[in-house]
Amino acid sequence: MKPAFRPNHGKLAFRLSWRVSLLVLITLFLTALVGFRLPLWVVLCISILVGFGTFLFVHRIVAQRVARLQTTLAKIGEDDATPFTNNSSPLRDELDELNELALEANQRILYQMQERERVEHYRREFLGNVSHELKTPIFAILGFAETLLDGALEDKRVRRSFVSKVLRNATRLGNLAEDLASVARIEMGELSMVLKPFNLIELTEEVIESLESLAANRNVTLRSAVQAGLPPIIADRSRISQVLSNLIDNGIKYSLEGGQVEVIARPLPEGLVKISIVDDGIGIAPEHIPRVTERFFRVETSRSSKLGGTGLGLAIVKHILGAHGSQLMIESLLGSGSTFGFTLPTADE
Repeated sequence: MKPAFRPNHGKLAFRLSWRVSLLVLITLFLTALVGFRLPLWVVLCISILVGFGTFLFVHRIVAQRVARLQTTLAKIGEDDATPFTNNSSPLRDELDELNELALEANQRILYQMQERERVEHYRREFLGNVSHELKTPIFAILGFAETLLDGALEDKRVRRSFVSKVLRNATRLGNLAEDLASVARIEMGELSMVLKPFNLIELTEEVIESLESLAANRNVTLRSAVQAGLPPIIADRSRISQVLSNLIDNGIKYSLEGGQVEVIARPLPEGLVKISIVDDGIGIAPEHIPRVTERFFRVETSRSSKLGGTGLGLAIVKHILGAHGSQLMIESLLGSGSTFGFTLPTADE
């Protein structure tokens, strides 16, 4: 750890003052050679007074501001440094401007360091999460395969059960790989959008139909409440289908047995349609709501893992809606269900 910096407020002023005093002394001696003679004590007094005045002037006008600049520069790059603020009057000359530039550089460097630490923390967390998500199904597949090879392959009842579990974990691995690829394409700006008008009622019915078996297994009712006569919306149909699938699937997973997930769509006066997916499930605690769209974040890890979730669904939804100029709005009350909503423009708009 480097020692604390202590600026020298008087060194510059002292050097300038004795040099000015010496210059005055030499000048007076030279004038004495041409006939203008002064007593020696007067010459010395003049030199001392001029030197002292120079010291005060330089110390007041220059040295203090140079010391401020030294302090600012010394703090640049320190992790625990608090930004140094300039309390002097508005810019008067080059030294004040230089000090302001140093302050701005300090602020930028501190921000970049904090951003670098945040990204590094996020990278470590992401790698840890990916490793965990991959290891769980891989170890399960290895365990079931080894058990089958050790003799369970001859037992028809056990064999069928274990093969089903291997298939379920392999499917989970495939879903994770697909979702990771989707996130990578989105973040690299490779997410292509084909914006065309389409009928939201038809799309909603298709998505609900594809998820009916999953909802039936959990005894959850799916319901469409898309308003009749709704104008066509303009968006990427396949991507919005993916958004609806992820949100409805999420509602099913976090609903209690016998619950309901409802898709609601209503027109707004601004030429928009608001689409909401409402469930009456376990809800989300207020402190978790800002994080639910983070990659691999789960409100209930055990429940999501058991049902095969990858923890990437809401992150993908957020990016797809962002590419449409929309955003995911979340309202939830712990124990009373959640509402996930977003808006899309109508074709007329």
